[in-house]
Amino acid sequence: MDKNLLGYKGVKPVFLIVGFLTLVQSLSILLLAKSLAEVVSSLFAGEPLKEQGAKSLLFLLAFLVRHASALLMSRVSYRFAEATGSSMRRQMMDKLFQLGPRLAGDRGTGDLVTLVLEGVTKFRTYLELIIPRMVGMAVTPALLLVYVYTQDTSSGVILTLTMPIIIVFMILIGMTARKQMDRQLKSYRTLSNHFVDSLRGLETLKFLGRSRSHSESIAAVSDRYRSATMRTLRVAFLSSFAMDFFTMLSVASVAVSLGLRLVNEQMTLVTGLTILILAPEYFLPVRLVGADFHATLDGKEAGEAMKSIIDREAVEAKLLNSAGVIAEAGTGDKAGTVTSDVAGTSASGAVPFRDVFTWQKDSVLALHQVGVKYEADGIASLSGVDLAFRGNAKIGIIGESGAGKSTLVDILGGFLHPTSGTIEVNGNQVSALTDEGWRKQTAYIPQRPYIFSGTLADNVRFYYPDATNEAVGEVIAAAGLSKLAASLPNGLDEMIGGGGRSLSGGQEQRVALARALLSSRPVMLLDEPTAHLDIETEYELKETMLPLFEGKLVFLATHRLHWMIDMDLIVVMQQGQVAEVGTHQELVARRGAYYELIQSQLEGIH
Repeated sequence: MDKNLLGYKGVKPVFLIVGFLTLVQSLSILLLAKSLAEVVSSLFAGEPLKEQGAKSLLFLLAFLVRHASALLMSRVSYRFAEATGSSMRRQMMDKLFQLGPRLAGDRGTGDLVTLVLEGVTKFRTYLELIIPRMVGMAVTPALLLVYVYTQDTSSGVILTLTMPIIIVFMILIGMTARKQMDRQLKSYRTLSNHFVDSLRGLETLKFLGRSRSHSESIAAVSDRYRSATMRTLRVAFLSSFAMDFFTMLSVASVAVSLGLRLVNEQMTLVTGLTILILAPEYFLPVRLVGADFHATLDGKEAGEAMKSIIDREAVEAKLLNSAGVIAEAGTGDKAGTVTSDVAGTSASGAVPFRDVFTWQKDSVLALHQVGVKYEADGIASLSGVDLAFRGNAKIGIIGESGAGKSTLVDILGGFLHPTSGTIEVNGNQVSALTDEGWRKQTAYIPQRPYIFSGTLADNVRFYYPDATNEAVGEVIAAAGLSKLAASLPNGLDEMIGGGGRSLSGGQEQRVALARALLSSRPVMLLDEPTAHLDIETEYELKETMLPLFEGKLVFLATHRLHWMIDMDLIVVMQQGQVAEVGTHQELVARRGAYYELIQSQLEGIH
């Protein structure tokens, strides 16, 4: 059983209801076996069939109660599984948005998509089956065994001794199956990520003439998954055979013992038939658990994977002063408030924590000795970063690959909590920018923006779903997409993305830019937005983007130095540290790290 099972909301009442229904079902099995044995014994003794009406009716009633209890258990478990699966999907989506794009990069888009879609379905199946199976295995065999002991001690001893043997074999085979399932799941994740990457790059592969050779790579990954699946199936079939074999031997042992004593007239026929009917029922719950173990193991693994993401440590932003924590980040009406002096601010009135992050033209953002370490003993990705930004400005962040540009953007965008240092916003010291209040101030444009399957207008409405067509049309014109919209048969209602019209890299970036403009958020973060574009498309896009940066705080992380001439401030990163800060003219005159980057790239900028 999953160690997290008892931690899901509403699971305890479900266990109580299922436990009560299992008890009713177990009692009905006892009544069913006893009444059936009495009817058969009476008929065997020569009594008329018409005199068995009451006992037959009792047998029928017990039969109906048993199956009605099973139906009710199935419905209760199904409703709980549906509710919990939907809740897990919502929690996981919220956590994915909270953790930002770094998690998607680490886990792989294909893995996350598969987990959210197929994983939730498998997890529902697991919950629906495992609860009644585990409760049934705990209640029914114990109750039946107690009754058998009251009827015949020898049969009870045989059942008692054979049950542990079956359970031990089930555990051993289960451990083997778990190892095989881990390998299968790993292969499945690789296949999912490989499929998504191949789908995204199919056009490029076709253009380069490498689509046929790439098919061999797809075949190799698929074959590994097929082999892992076949190994898991072999273990599953072996498990079923072992369970049925040992159950058959146990029931046969009871039957032989009963038969010998019946022949020697040491037992009545009613008692023998009752125990013989109950023996398979005694082992049935364990057999069902063993049979469903393999059917639900992938659901259990999916549940644990989703739970690990949901429970992933996301350190909340805290509002600090010299005395320590004043308020913690919150959402909605439960947001913390500031009621005392913080970093020199006045304590007049209570200020909602979320309002600390409101960005205006006179706002100030400062980083004090900010550092990031992903591993305690590892090398710091950022170290001792001291920076300050005021109002609306264009900030260029440059450096070689691995210099810390993306990590700094993740800090500024609220996707990452620094492991050391503090951040100051509007005179308030906070531990991080991971609060929802700051994220609602920012619009993020990655290197490859995601274009989902939908209309052009719906893609632009990503941050603002309720925007009017007029507002969408204005930002599309501002982002330079008017010609594209006019060329589409259905205009703004043309389907793009998966299954629709494909867009070029430059057009995708313009859609992302239109999203940011429509949101009217005062802070924009761009992480290598033109790295995959050719230079002509990049310069064309640059002419569109620069005027749209006015009146906003813009952070542009790139290795293309020609952008820096138009930046108000340039931050040069080297090995996770800030090497230089200044304007283009200042840094060129200083002939330091920035000048060396210009010389190494041989870019014609002065």
